Amino acid sequence: MSAPQWKVRQYHYLSKDSHVHPFLVDLWNEVGEATGGRVAGTVHAKNEGLPGGHLEIVDLLIKGEIECYVLMGGILGGVVPALEIQGLPFAFKDHAQVHATLDGPLGTYLQQELRSKGIHALPYGLLENGFRHISTVDRQVAKAADLEGMRIRIPEGRMFADAFESLGAVPVEVNVLKLYDALKNHEIDAQENPLSITEALKLHEVTRHIALTSHMWSGFNMMVSLKFWNTLPADIQQTIERVTRKHVARQRAHTDALNRGLEQKIADWGMVATHVDRDDFRNRLRESGFYQRWRDITGKTAWQLLEDSIGKIQ
Repeated sequence: MSAPQWKVRQYHYLSKDSHVHPFLVDLWNEVGEATGGRVAGTVHAKNEGLPGGHLEIVDLLIKGEIECYVLMGGILGGVVPALEIQGLPFAFKDHAQVHATLDGPLGTYLQQELRSKGIHALPYGLLENGFRHISTVDRQVAKAADLEGMRIRIPEGRMFADAFESLGAVPVEVNVLKLYDALKNHEIDAQENPLSITEALKLHEVTRHIALTSHMWSGFNMMVSLKFWNTLPADIQQTIERVTRKHVARQRAHTDALNRGLEQKIADWGMVATHVDRDDFRNRLRESGFYQRWRDITGKTAWQLLEDSIGKIQ
């Protein structure tokens, strides 16, 4: 193998033992092998050494100061509002529908929108986190009204804030790496994440109840700085996209199985699980005008492409 001509630093904010890290390691190792060592990729957990919040890191990506980052669409809405549609509450019925939609024309459109901002989103590069559920320190959530006045941690992103305000909760932004302590110290009453993230961050240690709401789907967009991407020869670009598709498919299958398995472990965590009527939550959002607002924010094109895939959103 020759000495590397291009070095890639792949950042993500989860831990090394998460459902994301080992697949990114495998991906960049295979890229190195497939390019005969011309590309050398390293994977950096917990945003190793990077200052600031997610959008500040995205700014570094756009400027070409880092090569690769992964982030969910709800946070990327600060760059491209249409990206928030990936997490539209109660839109998707299952993982198969999510990926059929976001690997299809809607995904292509979102990639084009990111490209206009200086980001190359890798096709078929949407990593799986899973459907999000609400876990609480000491209050059970069985219906939408139970969220009234509850201080719930949300990540960056307007849709998260609007959704939980519309449901009567009090959304509070907390950096994901500070979330465990915020729950432990009762600075907030609840958080919402897929079970894979709840486990990775050990949030089950500091929460008692979990409402299996599946209220939003969550996944990480694999993004490359367009400035960096444009320095790569076409054959290397094609190799990265081919290898990405292979390992993202592996990661999706693993995480889907992981989340289903973790649902069976909730009692072992010492938590109480509650199955909810999702229509009760959806109706509360509809009555608040939430879906009308977000059709306007995400734009007619993204909304129509979503409905073309999943059906009319009432």
